[in-house]
This record gives sequence, structure tokens and C-alpha cells, in this order.
Amino acid sequence: MTAVDTARARAQAVLRLRGRAVAAAALPAACAVVLLAGRFTGHIGAPGSPDAPLWDGIRWAVCAVAALTLALAALVARAHRRAVPPVTPAVALARTEAPELYRLIEELAERLDVPAPAAIALTPDCDSWLEEPHRPGGRGPAAPVLVIGSPFLWWMRAGELRALLAPVVAGTAAAADPEIAAARRWVRTLDASLGERRRGPAALVGLVDRRLLGACREHSAELEHAVAARASERARAVDYGPRIAAQAQVGLAYAGWDRLLTRVALPAWRLGLHPAHLNAGVVSALTELSRRDRLADDYEHRLGDRPACDLLEEPGLVDTRVSRLAAELLHEEPAGGWQPLDWEDYPQRVVDRGWRAQAAALQAALGDDRPHTGPALDKLLARLAAGEAEELAAALAGRVARAAEVAPPLPPVRSGRDLLVEHLVATVCCAAVDAGTATAGLDWLDGPVLLCPAAPRAELAPAVAMAVEDGQDGPLRGWLERAGVRVERPVRLSG
Repeated sequence: MTAVDTARARAQAVLRLRGRAVAAAALPAACAVVLLAGRFTGHIGAPGSPDAPLWDGIRWAVCAVAALTLALAALVARAHRRAVPPVTPAVALARTEAPELYRLIEELAERLDVPAPAAIALTPDCDSWLEEPHRPGGRGPAAPVLVIGSPFLWWMRAGELRALLAPVVAGTAAAADPEIAAARRWVRTLDASLGERRRGPAALVGLVDRRLLGACREHSAELEHAVAARASERARAVDYGPRIAAQAQVGLAYAGWDRLLTRVALPAWRLGLHPAHLNAGVVSALTELSRRDRLADDYEHRLGDRPACDLLEEPGLVDTRVSRLAAELLHEEPAGGWQPLDWEDYPQRVVDRGWRAQAAALQAALGDDRPHTGPALDKLLARLAAGEAEELAAALAGRVARAAEVAPPLPPVRSGRDLLVEHLVATVCCAAVDAGTATAGLDWLDGPVLLCPAAPRAELAPAVAMAVEDGQDGPLRGWLERAGVRVERPVRLSG
């Protein structure tokens, strides 16, 4: 049996389950109609016959079961009509915004001999799929929307993107099949209906949906496996060689995107700022990765090929919309709303501002309430040398915990000396910037960094940890001396 036949057989199995469910709901009512008709025609339990009382009892019992069954069926039908399957948030691309991308996808669909997707959308994720739109009433198959992971569009070349999307676009053939589309719609409706919270008699709807979904789960899974196998088989005839090379770029794009979000974007999100060009940033991050670790060693050879983002009319504007969506999906929105951030402003608005906020929290933990001037490092180091690290760490943890209750977007509260180490490093960075021997900077792979030519930044964190953990402030004082920082000078809390 071919993959197409398997998919259709599984779809028919799902539809048969749907038909049996409808028949089970209608069966008591049909029996009640037969019994009532027999009563009026005199064929079943005619009035005056010896068995009339027995048949009357049966008649009432069956009518009661039929009424309850029809009431439950009506509740289920209403829930299914109202159920809306979840749609993955994405940025819709109109044809006028990306005419060349639409043309590339349509030419690809023509080569694959499948219907073209109805539209294209971008998602801030390293994945691509077909999203079948919800149609009220569930009538007839609808052309799906092609959702493309935005990092692919900026990192990959146009030829690589086409090769990568071939198996995805090939899936439109299954979406156009009436039986497969109907089976998918019903399973999605069951799943969406099951996700609704209900009370009272309506809670029985969830029980029915759960039983139905369990009954067709295996068929649905095998249906999708067969559809994927058919799409992959169909796509083999188009760009199969380039697709092997493009798959290597998928893992690289995922690694760069994940690191950019966690190391670079997250500190900005915590301050209510969203970097407006995340996808351009992932290209910079992967380029830096190739320079350091030679993991993307073939990047230079790919520079001569056209990047896929050139298929957009205004890549910068689209990047801004996708970057905003990423912030909304991956982080809680701040009380004042999101503010866009350009990469050139990142060191001042994120790095320096974040350090000084941490220095202010450390100052409060020390019991110093001066509004614009932070702690002097010599006094702080003296307290650490005197064995007050535990006391300072506890006070700082309590301070950060109270701030997190007021402003949830702040970083998760941590306990112990790690919090003290982090805030002390930030305070030292502020002091180095104030001394004029260092500047706040952005590293595409590590996020906020201190750029200090006089003292290696790699030695700062171990020196701070030694001062906090062991009370040995000698290495940190030595680093500060090399950096040209005067330890008796208070740290400024505003940039």
C-alpha cells in the first residue's frame, strides 16, 4: 500500500468513527420512534392487549434515554460548532510585501505538481509548516497557509530555502484531499473542544470528546505519518541535493537563534525593550560563531548566493514585526508596554542601564539610601573580607524578591551567593565605565559584556567569585588596579 492509500485509509477510519458516533447518538431516538409508531398503529403493545403495560414501560424508558442522548448530542454539536482550533501566532505576509517569495513558492508548488499555499506567514521560530485555516461550519478543504521560520529567511540563501521548503509545500496535496481534510478538521475540532472548561451537565461533553479523541488517536497519528512520507517522497524530485546541505544550516540557525534570544534579547526584554531586528542579529551571531569556532566554515562560500530575505520588499520592516511578536510570545509584557530598541543603542540602554540597576539593588542591600551614588568598592570589599557575604546575599535576595513581586518581568529570583556575585560584577563594570577605561558592549554570542583593554574581562568573574566565596579580595583589587579603577570612589547609579 502506498503512502497515499495509507493516508486515505486512515482518514476513512477516522470518518467512520465520526459516523458511528452520530449513529450512536441517533439510535435511541430511532428506537423511540419505532416504539411510538407501533403504539399508535397497534402493532406493538396495542391498548387493551395483555402486554400493553410492559411495552408502555419500555416505551417510556427508551424515550427518556433518547431525550437524554439527544440533549447530550446537542451539547456536543454546539461545542463543536463553537470550538476554534488554536492558531500559531505569526506575522502574515501580503503578496505586495514579498512578491518574489510568493513567486518562488508558487513555482515550487508547480514543480511538485501540488496546489500552492493560500498565503505565507513568518514565525519567530526555527521551524516551518502548513497551517490549515479554521472555517466556521467546517465545510470543504481550504488552502493552507505556509508558515516559515523567520531565522531561515535571514540566514539561508534563496536556493537553500526553496530546497528546505519543498517537503512542506508538498503537503498541500494532502490538504486538498476531501477525506483527509475532513478527518483532520474533525480531530482538530475534538482537540479544541476538549480544551474548553465546562461545568455542570456540559462537563459530559468533555467526557465524550475524550473518548472520541482516544478512539481516533492512532488513526490520526498514522494519517500524519503517511502524509509526511508522501510529501517527502514527492519532494525528492525537487532540489534533493541542496536540501541535504540546507539541513545542516537548520541546526546552525537554531543554535544561533536560541543563543541570541537567551543571551542578547532576554536582558533587553527584562527592561521592557524589544530589539527591533532580531533576525538581522542572528546573522551577526552566526557570523561571529563561524569566526570563533569555525562551525559555519562554509559561510564565506555562501556569501555569493542571494540571501532569502532579499525576497522581501522591506526586510527591515518585516524583521521589526517578527521581533515584536517574539517578545510578546516569549516574555511577559511590561507595565508600560514594549519599546523598540536598535542594536546600536543596546550597550547604553540595556547593558549600562542593567548594570546600574543591579548596582542600585546592591546599594539598597548594604543599607545605603543615597539616590544617585552607589556603593564604594573599598567598603564593599572590606565587608566581604570580614565575612559578611552571607548577610549581604540574604539581604540582596530579599530585595530582588520584593522587586519581582512588583515587576514580574524582572529575572527569576535566585538565592545564595550567585546573586551577590552577579550584582558585584555589575557594580565593578559600572566603576570601570565611570573610570573611563572601559565601555559597555554587546557580544552577539554572550550578550552584555565589558570592553576593557587594560584588564581581561575573562578574569573578572573568577576574581569576584573568590571575593564573595572566600573573602579573598586580592585578585579583584589587582584587576581593578589594572583597569584603572579607584576603589574609594562611589559608583554612579545613573549613566
